[in-house]
Amino acid sequence: MLSTLLMALAIVLIIEGLVPALFPNKWRTYVLKLANEPANTIRQIGLFLLLIGLALFWLVN
Repeated sequence: MLSTLLMALAIVLIIEGLVPALFPNKWRTYVLKLANEPANTIRQIGLFLLLIGLALFWLVN
């Protein structure tokens, strides 16, 4: 169980690291745009991504 969780975390970190490693300037522009968004918009994006993740997790199991 713990090894599966660590593997999932490793995959997330690999995927999250790909974009800034391959496209640092585009990533910086995106982060600057995101920093200018209202907190409520960022919260909605986070909740949406969370729901997608939960749905994928449920489908896999």
